[in-house]
Amino acid sequence: MDNAGYTALTRSVGLNREMQTIANNIANASTTGFRKEGMLFSEYITALGKGEDSLSMADGNVRVTNDAQGPLTPTGGTFDFAIEGDGFFLIDTPNGQALTRAGAFTPNEQGELTTHDGYRLLDNGGAPIFVPSDAQNVSVAADGTISADGQPLTQIGLYLPDDPNSMSRSDGVRFFTEGGVVPQEDAVILQGYVENSNVNPITEVSRMIEVQHAYTMGVKFVEQEDERIKSVISTLGR
Repeated sequence: MDNAGYTALTRSVGLNREMQTIANNIANASTTGFRKEGMLFSEYITALGKGEDSLSMADGNVRVTNDAQGPLTPTGGTFDFAIEGDGFFLIDTPNGQALTRAGAFTPNEQGELTTHDGYRLLDNGGAPIFVPSDAQNVSVAADGTISADGQPLTQIGLYLPDDPNSMSRSDGVRFFTEGGVVPQEDAVILQGYVENSNVNPITEVSRMIEVQHAYTMGVKFVEQEDERIKSVISTLGR
């Protein structure tokens, strides 16, 4: 395969990865707190030799998370929280602390607020949030302060990664960061709401069609190049 064939092949590999990313976005269009991903393509250029044109190849190997606010849906749930603005909830997982925008929580047997997977929600000091089981009225202020029957208990922590580029996604709605996290004080917490996925299915399907078409054209080009090379070899070999 010559340089044109390798260039087309690397582009097709990147488009295949983008197709997988788009399919995952569509699959999570109804997942609470999900943030869609996109593919970042880079260009690799190298010199081939004196008097020859340079070789340029596309490489799609970096997934980028879209941080646009998702629509907020009222649920009326006492322990359903949505973030309006930037920031993430901090939860405690077996693999360490993780960030999430999925704000549907429930008390466990010990009265600690947890995700549906059982991971504890942490306050602004990094401690689990406890709500008395006999509390008649639990309210959450805009700054995240939780009160039970009029008595303040603690404040839900909102955080941002110290380095946004260090974030890695886990299980769709959870993010780990290699660096630390910093408190976020400008966002607002709404009780009785959840943030829906920020995926627009119509936009994603449209993009999928475009990528599929580009991928098909790339594969066709590689096949044509292969046939051309075979033809040249056959002709020269006579």
